[in-house]
Amino acid sequence: MKAIVSIVMGSDSDLPVMKEAADVLQSLDISFELTVVSAHRTPERMFDYAKKAHSRGIRVIIAGAGGAAHLPGMVASLSPLPVIGVPIKSSNSIDGWDSVLSILQMPGGVPVATVALNGAKNAGLLAAQIIGSGDTQVMQKILEYKESLRLSVQEKIDRLKNKGYQSGL
Repeated sequence: MKAIVSIVMGSDSDLPVMKEAADVLQSLDISFELTVVSAHRTPERMFDYAKKAHSRGIRVIIAGAGGAAHLPGMVASLSPLPVIGVPIKSSNSIDGWDSVLSILQMPGGVPVATVALNGAKNAGLLAAQIIGSGDTQVMQKILEYKESLRLSVQEKIDRLKNKGYQSGL
């Protein structure tokens, strides 16, 4: 199946975080690709990737980066596609704040939807919701996922009630 979501990261050291986006997409049967594209070490690759992603059928890009975290913003500056940025707390990071602010504080005209630090799971879900806005099968899977969240919380409420705690509702 041809990929419709692209997951890119600045380094393979980001894979443990970015794998969460891949896991979500896989669980929702959304085709994706995953690769390393470094804004600083392979700028030509990054330019080529960002300019051509839409012509390859990609509909959403998830870009994760740590430290200076230029990858999501640079990709967004070159691509007409929605870009979801995942700030990553890396070994050279200042508690992750450098990554968060680098991705979050984009200039007007170059939007990047930014999730929480190491929040690749939410990036995968947001990409799925974007795809689902025009695909009824994906929308149904999102609705089922949201219902599973509700049921999970209800189970926790029921366990507390069984232990004698009152919910107040």
